[in-house]
Amino acid sequence: MLGATTWLTLATLAGLAAGFGREWLLLADWGVGARTDAFLVAMFLPEAARMMMAAGLLNAAGLPLYQARTAERQRAWLTAQFWHLLGIGLLLALLLHLGAPWLSRAIGPGQSVADRLRAGHSLGILAWCLPGICLQALLVIPSQARSRYVLAGLGSLLYNLPAVGLLAWQGHATGETPLAWAFVAGSALMSLVLLPLPWADGWRPWQRVPLREPVLELQRRLLPLLLSAGASQGLAWLERICASYLGAGTISIVNFARKLNNLPLVALMSLNQVLLSLMGSAEQGIQRKAVLARGMQLTSLLTVPAAVGLILIAPALVHLLLPKNMDPARTAGLLAWMAVTLVVGGWNAMLARYAYAHHDTATPTRCELAGSLLNAVGLLLLPGWLGINAIAIAALLGVMLTAQLLARRLQLQTELQLTRQWLVAALVLGGTSWLGFAPEQFGTLAWIKAVTGGALCLTGYALWLRPWRAPPVP
Repeated sequence: MLGATTWLTLATLAGLAAGFGREWLLLADWGVGARTDAFLVAMFLPEAARMMMAAGLLNAAGLPLYQARTAERQRAWLTAQFWHLLGIGLLLALLLHLGAPWLSRAIGPGQSVADRLRAGHSLGILAWCLPGICLQALLVIPSQARSRYVLAGLGSLLYNLPAVGLLAWQGHATGETPLAWAFVAGSALMSLVLLPLPWADGWRPWQRVPLREPVLELQRRLLPLLLSAGASQGLAWLERICASYLGAGTISIVNFARKLNNLPLVALMSLNQVLLSLMGSAEQGIQRKAVLARGMQLTSLLTVPAAVGLILIAPALVHLLLPKNMDPARTAGLLAWMAVTLVVGGWNAMLARYAYAHHDTATPTRCELAGSLLNAVGLLLLPGWLGINAIAIAALLGVMLTAQLLARRLQLQTELQLTRQWLVAALVLGGTSWLGFAPEQFGTLAWIKAVTGGALCLTGYALWLRPWRAPPVP
């Protein structure tokens, strides 16, 4: 398991690096302004579909159905779903293609008429990514059923590779139309690399099989997951709308800051894969609480020092990586606020998985919806007062409410001393922001401060929590 997790982490890291490189090249070649914003508006819906599928929605619903069948019935099931999802992808692509002018207006209403027309043209092409995205999500299932995790993890890298290559080759001369078609090529590529495995097992998509029963069975399992993921993407849509009213280039800044903030999540994702598997296999409640306590400690040990380092290094990192026409102080503040959500988001993942281990999916869903509602209210009320930082602050308020509700509903605050961990993290992060964050500090001193601060925080947390010892669970 550890070896597979390591290779999957490397594949995920490669995909994140490709996505980060795509955003950096786009800003470096086109600059921070209305043109880049328009293309990012066009990418929102195809990217949302890809992120939902990449999060494992189809895999979570379809893998148990696939594994419960014999080899022959697995091939028949795969054929039925292949034509089902190909048809859905083509239909959605056609609808997006035809409705692109109106959809681009709904996603970025604060843009000028010319920019909305430009976004609509790009969206009309990017819509054709959807068939490849749907098929890739399906073909991941036979790969993971045979413990072939790396090919599935390469999806993001393959999707971004043609666009990154085009931007690196043509530079500022890259046009919206060829760039959009490069993403379509990437969506086809990430599904084509998964075809050889089921093909070698004897699967042929033209075989005649019954369609109705397996399709309806998958749809019943997939619908609740799609509703939950759709709520999350609705928040991202509202965030994009707010950013479109905060001036040209704001969408570009927010998008780039999120890509940069996601890079430290690779280590946390690997930790979650191991600990969540252990929690699912623990049979007794006392064992699950022990695993949860260990997981919360290790999550704090990883995320709080990382957030401290990001807060301190944000201005220098922005100055080093971003094009010079970007406002470093504005972007650094947004990145620093986003870093705090790393900590709370990591805790929420562990608490939710503890509930899932007890076959309780309703409690995490209700808590997440309450947090999402607060996030949405913050996005509507705060930007006029706090500007671009309101986007990250609203997200932080949402995940904080989710964390509090989860801990209270699961009755874990007292038993696992979660309140003390949260208060210490708040003091550490608050003190770092107040004493150490310097928006205009870009030189060597900023890097020294960040490395020193992160190392001291990591050492202090390790001495305090000592996660290598068995946690005291009543």
